[in-house]
Amino acid sequence: MTMSTLRIETDKRGVARLTLARAAKHNAINATMMAELSAAINDLGRDPQVRAIVLAAEGKSFCAGADLGWMQVQFAATREERINEARKFALMLKALNEVPKFTLARVHGPVFGGGIGLIAACDCIIASEVASFALTEARLGLIPATISPYVMAKIGEHGARRMISGRRFDVAEAMALGLVSKVAADLDSAIEAELEAVLQCATSALAAGKSLFRAQGHTIDKSTIEDTIARLADAWETPDAQERIAAFLAKSNEVRR
Repeated sequence: MTMSTLRIETDKRGVARLTLARAAKHNAINATMMAELSAAINDLGRDPQVRAIVLAAEGKSFCAGADLGWMQVQFAATREERINEARKFALMLKALNEVPKFTLARVHGPVFGGGIGLIAACDCIIASEVASFALTEARLGLIPATISPYVMAKIGEHGARRMISGRRFDVAEAMALGLVSKVAADLDSAIEAELEAVLQCATSALAAGKSLFRAQGHTIDKSTIEDTIARLADAWETPDAQERIAAFLAKSNEVRR
């Protein structure tokens, strides 16, 4: 499987390591990464040799959220085009949430915006002592719409409302909120300890257990997903979002010159 934004390696135990590989861009999510993540998750989910998936990242950051170039395209897009693009991201998150393998997020650095959606869709999140987090969308007049069902399922309404201000918070607070499962000085050792337990289980039983708990937990169905997409499209059209995003893009372009 040839990917430009990801690396995929599967070891002899059946542990697949899915690594975000846009280090120079702080692993910001663009259209290519969305498509490649969707394809990779679906392929790994169908592969009978894969027993667990570790979602990791290269560089200083785990994921900086939306890519600047992608934001520029969305700013100039029609409502229908924005809805179509949001649906691609939403369906990628749905695939990650429902993949019939145990998933672990290896969080070594900052996680912003859509990156929080990625980790919230995983079964277990192990984070470094220096990891940090923020839902930054409101600073641009937007809302964390498509990721909201997974954030809500992970930490509940109280925690989600606490995060909406865009304030950056540390791993201790993320742990208290329930966004992080475990804090570790040695991430790889902590991941291996989790995998040791996972690999003693029947993969089919883990998949059935995940499905069971999803059915009894926070509902994330087609209507929920479509509602979040429509709300995001509405947010893009507000005067606040248009003004703030235009200013952000202008400033970013000036810095790049």
